[in-house]
Amino acid sequence: MTDPKAIQPSELDQLPDRDPEETAEWQASLDAVTKAAGPHRAAYLMRRTLERAEGAGLALPKLLETDYVNSIPTADEPAVDGDEDLEQRITAWNRWNAAAMVTRGSKHGVGGHIATFASAAWLYETGFNHFFKGKEGDGSGDQLYVQGHASPGIYARAFLDGRLTEDHLDNFRRESGGNGLPSYPHPRRLPWLWEFPTVSMGLGPISAIYQARFNRYLTNRGIKDLTNSHVWAFLGDGEMDEPESTTALTLASREGLDNLTFVINCNLQRLDGPVRANFKIVQELEAQFRGAGWNVVKSLWGTAWDELFQLDTNGALVRRLREVPDAQVQTYQTRDAAYIREDFFGKDPELAAMAKLLSDDKILECFHYSRGGHEARKVYAAYKAALAHKGAPTVILAQTVKGHTLGTGFASKNANHQMKKLSVDEFKDMRDLLGLPIKDSDFTDGVVPYGHPGADSPEVRYLQERRAALGGPAPARRVHPVAPLPAPAEKAFASFDKGSGSQSVATTMAFVRLVKDLVRDKETGKRWVPIVPDEARTFGMESLFPSLGIYSPKGQTYEPVDRDQLMYYKEAENGQILNEGITEAGSMADFIAASTSYATHGETMIPFYIFYSMFGWQRTADQMWQLGDQLGRGFLVGATAGRTTLTGEGLQHADGHSPAIAATNPAALTYDPAFAYEVAAIVKDGLRRMYGEAAPGEDPDVFYYLTVYNEPMPQPAKPSAAGVDEGIVKGLYRFNTAETAGLTPAANAPRIQLLGSGTAIHWALKAQRLLAEEWGVAADVWSATSWTELRRDAMDADAALLRGEERVPYVRRALQGAEGPVLAVSDYMRQVPDQIAQWVEQDYSSLGADGFGLSDTRDAARRHFGVDAESIVVAALAQLARRGEVKAAAVKEARERYGL
Repeated sequence: MTDPKAIQPSELDQLPDRDPEETAEWQASLDAVTKAAGPHRAAYLMRRTLERAEGAGLALPKLLETDYVNSIPTADEPAVDGDEDLEQRITAWNRWNAAAMVTRGSKHGVGGHIATFASAAWLYETGFNHFFKGKEGDGSGDQLYVQGHASPGIYARAFLDGRLTEDHLDNFRRESGGNGLPSYPHPRRLPWLWEFPTVSMGLGPISAIYQARFNRYLTNRGIKDLTNSHVWAFLGDGEMDEPESTTALTLASREGLDNLTFVINCNLQRLDGPVRANFKIVQELEAQFRGAGWNVVKSLWGTAWDELFQLDTNGALVRRLREVPDAQVQTYQTRDAAYIREDFFGKDPELAAMAKLLSDDKILECFHYSRGGHEARKVYAAYKAALAHKGAPTVILAQTVKGHTLGTGFASKNANHQMKKLSVDEFKDMRDLLGLPIKDSDFTDGVVPYGHPGADSPEVRYLQERRAALGGPAPARRVHPVAPLPAPAEKAFASFDKGSGSQSVATTMAFVRLVKDLVRDKETGKRWVPIVPDEARTFGMESLFPSLGIYSPKGQTYEPVDRDQLMYYKEAENGQILNEGITEAGSMADFIAASTSYATHGETMIPFYIFYSMFGWQRTADQMWQLGDQLGRGFLVGATAGRTTLTGEGLQHADGHSPAIAATNPAALTYDPAFAYEVAAIVKDGLRRMYGEAAPGEDPDVFYYLTVYNEPMPQPAKPSAAGVDEGIVKGLYRFNTAETAGLTPAANAPRIQLLGSGTAIHWALKAQRLLAEEWGVAADVWSATSWTELRRDAMDADAALLRGEERVPYVRRALQGAEGPVLAVSDYMRQVPDQIAQWVEQDYSSLGADGFGLSDTRDAARRHFGVDAESIVVAALAQLARRGEVKAAAVKEARERYGL
């Protein structure tokens, strides 16, 4: 017997061993196998033992990688429930038309991608024929996130199905003339077909995860039962390098989202070359997903490889497949049998002997064509296994060849992503390979023809029958006819009109207070979806915890430490709040899923996502563009907004530019309200426009961005003058005049118009008083709630003028007759208020917080940027001095008096 002390683990080992002698015997057995049968046999036994332990449910760390073979052996593959021959012909037509569409479009210089769909055709076709549920059956159907570069193949299938015409295909990437097809999945451009925009790359994966999670949220909250809806995300192996692609993997496994499947097209190539030239991307992804708790199904090799694996009696083939880097696999795709014999098989004597049993044709069949992602049976088995797996999401790693069936000029070539067309001869070779009945004479003047077997052909009838059985066409976007949501009670909004009296209230708190009232509404309260990235207490939202609950599919399995407090931390299976932790990207993905639920599920939800304004548009502006692409509706709230309202936080937290970024998004309505009643008026109008009765010409498919500040200030009552409500929504109204402010200027006093937004209006009001009391200048103060909406209205007026229509921009009408020059001030960079400069008839100048932020008090920061009340006074005097309305010496005197 082996001396147990000889191989005893270190005394520092923290794992207790109740039977060291038995442990030593197991270890000695492993040593004996290694010595007698070699390390490969020992490793094999250990792997099988660990797999057995994992299958038995023993608490062991999971294997992060398995061998480079299919997860489902050929013998275990289920029979395909359908006509494989017809599906083969359908796929051939789709391949042809996808390539023809891009090639024909290349004559117009519009580009396109051929190789991606060529590699992924069976991944889609198998799903369309057997798995993807449509929207005409029960529930909402499945949600399909199509890989953006594969869009020509989806269009080709819709053409075969009769949903698109040749005219549509000929207008691929040419949308301006009508009947155009967008280059990538795009709901705003083709809203009856596409549900989800999946370019930029990386946004599809994170969106799919949070869509699956939001489906569970709706189910658990009793709003709609979505247990039969499945989310499918089709991704590229190169796309998985994007941080958003993998950032939420643990969320999906932690919440057991078995209603989600990732299908990663592992064609081993990205845009410029191999994904992992010196490594194996499939193995890397397998380890990443297994480590995150996902179920992994690998479909790597086609049935042609079965003979090789049967000949591999000692594991030499499996070992060689594991060690060959991806770039070399790509090289095999382009080389002859002699090269493969020497380089792949010749490295091992046992493999060299195996190769002698294989013909050249067999070797080429295996290495050039036979991949798991190119065979319906392999893909069908993988999809079946994914749907059968419960308790965790599944990722399918399907190996393919980029450019498959497009000929030797395309397959696995590094440049194939940029190759936009096939020659006529290459098309004829492709036709022969696919067995399509297209004649040489069909190539008129060298133009490749589209192919269609006929509306009543067996292929089309089969395709349509399969889709009917699965619930109708897919992909498809449906906006279900739902009644507008009733407007909440006026009391919730009107309560802000009287102001806060002597109490100081930040507009951040005013917004939270408004939401607290709105979620109590009997009709619409349950449809609010509060989203926050682990900053609820910062924004004063902790009072919502016990009343609404924080969503958790597990409920609350512990007693919270603050259970005896009024505002304790409450999680619930039907919780309403989505508190996402420190992930703005995840919160935005949540928001997108909730904001488009009206179309995806026919359930109107009202999401608001509140965040540090610095960490919204700056960090996740790409997702906000995706939100606009997807026609999302809801409220984004940039809290602690402005460059100087956060005391001491400094450069990284000081937002001086989010409205400038937001202004670039056509779907974003950007507001910088100054007062609590303005917040209420803007939210009320947003609810009307997005969820109630939009006015003629108004687009309801917009979202609102409100910046709110955390600086407690006395909130005034809403002025009683006419037009205030209209001005709040349109972007500008006069808050007061020097006279209504009680400043009684002299009859001939110089006058200036001060325009302020957000927290800056408080400095403008102080400057108004200083100008009157110390310099004899009358100033009127205007609240500019939205510089961007003023600009857009003015641009629309300009466009109308070019059409011969007379229209005066609202900003010009509002300021018409206002005496003196205009000085605009903002807590943002001057670019934000300067959006309206060209449409203001009066002399115009502006102040803003340009440059980087800094840590200091609010007063010191405002003095640093030159936007405090005293700086406004000096700027106003300088503007009036240039007009000769005050003496130039007054400007110098003011600078010295205020220490500027």
